[in-house]
Amino acid sequence: MSNPMSQQADLAETYLRGLQDRICAALEQLDGLARFEEDAWQRAAGGGGRTRVLREGALFEQAGVNFSRVSGNQLPPSATAHRPELAGGSFIATGVSLVLHPRNPHIPTAHANVRYFEASKPGVEPVWWFGGGFDLTPFYPYDEDVRHWHTVARDLCAPYGNEVYPRYKTWCDEYFYLKHRDEARGVGGLFYDDLNEGGFARCFDFTRAVGDGFLAAYLPIAERRKDTDYGEREREFQLYRRGRYVEFNLVWDRGTLFGLQSGGRTESILMSLPPRVRFEYAYTPEPGSPEAKLAEYLKPRDWL
Repeated sequence: MSNPMSQQADLAETYLRGLQDRICAALEQLDGLARFEEDAWQRAAGGGGRTRVLREGALFEQAGVNFSRVSGNQLPPSATAHRPELAGGSFIATGVSLVLHPRNPHIPTAHANVRYFEASKPGVEPVWWFGGGFDLTPFYPYDEDVRHWHTVARDLCAPYGNEVYPRYKTWCDEYFYLKHRDEARGVGGLFYDDLNEGGFARCFDFTRAVGDGFLAAYLPIAERRKDTDYGEREREFQLYRRGRYVEFNLVWDRGTLFGLQSGGRTESILMSLPPRVRFEYAYTPEPGSPEAKLAEYLKPRDWL
């Protein structure tokens, strides 16, 4: 007899593979020049994935869209930190994760992730949950872009309750926060984890809404800004601010830690890092400059 939870993982996998295909097709059309290259990989301990990366395009300096489904007989420490009773148990994890690094500094960097996870251990009730969200990291923010991003996030949450958007918006603000810098990574969006309230069907439906909502949130912003002029000053500031993205992903991000601890494919895990970045000691933008204005956007607030 088949395992009902494995059937849930199969349903999630089918959706996630299709989501990866749809997002890659839309981003190729938006870029208009480069195409995604795919690396299909297998994990010795169980599972594998499809890593797709677009490089040196007309719009994207680098864009990565990953699908994976991995399994194992030993949960990594990052997965049991909040569930110690599952330590030593087996797991299945499947998800799509993407990071977009446009070349034009007026187009924001964007990240999205949707995932399904299940774990079991003899003598312990099996568990499953969904997680995910999307967040935006502008370098030269525009109020209309930020409002559009959060309007899409709010509207996709609305059918699931008026409390959902405020809750997951706050969770995003708190999660994507560089504590050592005392600043947000960007202007936020949605973040949720450990979602199993209301049953599998409802949680899966919400996760599909988040996954499908990413393109509706991002494409209009990229289209609006793709022809904005910029020079060396803006480019250098973009490369400097990308350093914050590196700091968060390598210091704070639980997904990066889970991937490395679970023996995932290193190239796929670190695909999120920008292809070009610079660090500068004690950089301070000129007061009143567009670069100084960014700091006003790196404090969580109600954008709507």
